Amino acid sequence: MTATGALNSSRLRASTIFPALVALVVLFGIPLTTDSFQTFQFANVAVFVVAILGLNLLTGYSGQISLGNGAFMAIGGYTTALLVARLGVPYALTIPLSGLLAAAAGVMIGIPALRLRGIYLALATFALALAVTPVLNNFDSFTGGHAGLNLNPAAPPFGLDLSNEQWLYFLCWAVAAILFLPARLLIGSRTGRAWMAIRDGETAATANGISISFYKTLAFGISAFYAGVAGSLQAVVLAYINPDSYSLTLSLSLLIGAVVGGLGSVWGPVLGGLVVVWLPYLAERAAGLHLGPLSFGGKPDIGFGILLLVLMYFAPAGLAGLAGRAWRWYRRLRRGSGGPADGESEMVEPEPVETAERQVEPDQMST
Repeated sequence: MTATGALNSSRLRASTIFPALVALVVLFGIPLTTDSFQTFQFANVAVFVVAILGLNLLTGYSGQISLGNGAFMAIGGYTTALLVARLGVPYALTIPLSGLLAAAAGVMIGIPALRLRGIYLALATFALALAVTPVLNNFDSFTGGHAGLNLNPAAPPFGLDLSNEQWLYFLCWAVAAILFLPARLLIGSRTGRAWMAIRDGETAATANGISISFYKTLAFGISAFYAGVAGSLQAVVLAYINPDSYSLTLSLSLLIGAVVGGLGSVWGPVLGGLVVVWLPYLAERAAGLHLGPLSFGGKPDIGFGILLLVLMYFAPAGLAGLAGRAWRWYRRLRRGSGGPADGESEMVEPEPVETAERQVEPDQMST
């Protein structure tokens, strides 16, 4: 390895380890410095981070628009609720099982969806999101109907000196961290490159020997697995489940979180989860504000829409894209104030949206 390559490698490791350490300190510090409500909200953030991670793999990397991932969350949520309430199965055992059942449903949906693409696929999954709540309410003897199912709150195990909210916080974020790693590895693997090739052009991907049907169905299955785990965690956190919780609004919230966080970005789901949970709360708090003759009293939806418009105006590539622009601006300031010169080797930060293109080496161009 050359000196330049070694320098770039060391900088890359430093740029990865340092943010990870900062994130670890922040995650451990939040439940120790916030009240029970805020800790509970951040536990919900982790739930949505898991769900948006799966949707980001499906839509952001493989290019398949889905408006029905809330239905897979319903499968995961009711799997946990029924196993715990009816059979007394421990919560921890139901979480992976919920993901596997949702993944099986995702594969079954993904196979017929191979014939659809673009807006037609979005409409098909939109119909799935519309159908899930009426179907669950129809089987009220099984699902509890509009009354829902009540679960016993998850208590800290092994006598840990934690409140229920703190235990749920650590549980949800531990699961989110565990699932973040394989998602990150998938993106950089052959599977991730195949997804991005399909997203960028199916004809070119087929010409390069990529099985469109296999990788599309795989993306649906993995995305559904993540949604199922998120639905299971949501049932554990709320200790209650109701068919009305899985309406179209939930699926749209997941898509909003993926887009606002940054489609095709590794860290976009984390930012999207924060937006989905905290933006409605902030909009509700701001509903009583008066801006001259304008008043939004009792109308938090208006404030929510305005805040979304402001976010997308200033961050059209999502919050992850905005963070990338801020980082590039910071680097330019460093160069202007005596940082690394333009000609020196410096690590290049990742773009918000990755591509499957491969650079051509000079010796290949000569041939």
